[in-house]
Amino acid sequence: MPAHLLQEEEFSSASSTTTVGTLTSRVTRNGDAIVGKDLINHEDLAGDRGMIDDLFDETYQEKEGPKPPVRYVWRNIILMSLLHLGAIFGLMLIPSAKIQTLAWAVLCFLVSALGITAGSHRLWSHRSYKATLPLRIFLTIANSMAFQNDIYEWVRDHRVHHKFSETDADPHNAMRGFFFSHIGWLLVRKHPDVIEKGQKLDLSDIKADKVVMFQRRYYKPSVVLLCFTLPTVVPWYFWDESIIISFFIPTILRYTIGLNATWLVNSAAHMFGNRPYDQHINPRENPLVSLGALGEGFHNYHHTFPYDYSTSEFGWRFNVTTAFIDLMCFLGLASDRKKVSKEVILARKMRTGDGSHKSG
Repeated sequence: MPAHLLQEEEFSSASSTTTVGTLTSRVTRNGDAIVGKDLINHEDLAGDRGMIDDLFDETYQEKEGPKPPVRYVWRNIILMSLLHLGAIFGLMLIPSAKIQTLAWAVLCFLVSALGITAGSHRLWSHRSYKATLPLRIFLTIANSMAFQNDIYEWVRDHRVHHKFSETDADPHNAMRGFFFSHIGWLLVRKHPDVIEKGQKLDLSDIKADKVVMFQRRYYKPSVVLLCFTLPTVVPWYFWDESIIISFFIPTILRYTIGLNATWLVNSAAHMFGNRPYDQHINPRENPLVSLGALGEGFHNYHHTFPYDYSTSEFGWRFNVTTAFIDLMCFLGLASDRKKVSKEVILARKMRTGDGSHKSG
């Protein structure tokens, strides 16, 4: 298999941005597509971030023969159906809600979303910046409010997704269709390869984080308190909102919207949009998904450069999470943001992009 070397500076320098040097370009395979992948020196990357398991594994080969039978998880099917019915009811209640309740629902959405985007995703899954203990505690609380599995499990599944993207080992493999990659993957048993590869990941960095492991130990009560009880009680207690409205808008509707915003990154951002950085991989640039998911829709960029803290080359544009991380750095609560240089980005666009040369 042909390969060539490309010497480029991988990360730009800034006061709180790390720099890493030599970059290697090699040809890899992502499903049926041959892909040009840029990998920075593994020793530098491991030393800088403490993990490399979010980089695509070109050695993986799907097993030959028939696929395993689909096994439905009826409990999840029933609960997800009821949840979305409850969200529809919550939508109908919006005209009757007080303005404070609607504002509270938006605040709960933003906080819980940051628990996923700035927390589970950019901090813990990709180690793309560093956070102090107070910020890690806040993001853990926000993550429990989001109720999208505990941080440890979220990170494990997400690293598997990147390492084996669009293969049988990808938990929400978009090659299986929009519905599967959006919500269907939660309604069936995992493919055996997902379980096998997930068990082989090095998650020592996550296990060493006492905040993460504390959350994992007490995850269920934290979800009951932060995802369901707190969002319901606050409007009912402080401004005498109806308990029905308090439950169905800031809790059920907000939670359902948060789930679907995340799922759209797995589905729509893998199917709809342009591919200015790497036309050979499935993920796309989708600004509409970025609006709903606080900046997570620049997905062609993210899968090309998973270690960039901004998941985009355009800073704060459609990217609330990047603005939040930058604010935390300004306040001294975060540091060491990883950022790909403009020169590397342009070189990659010219070499493997689809010619659009822009996001969205």
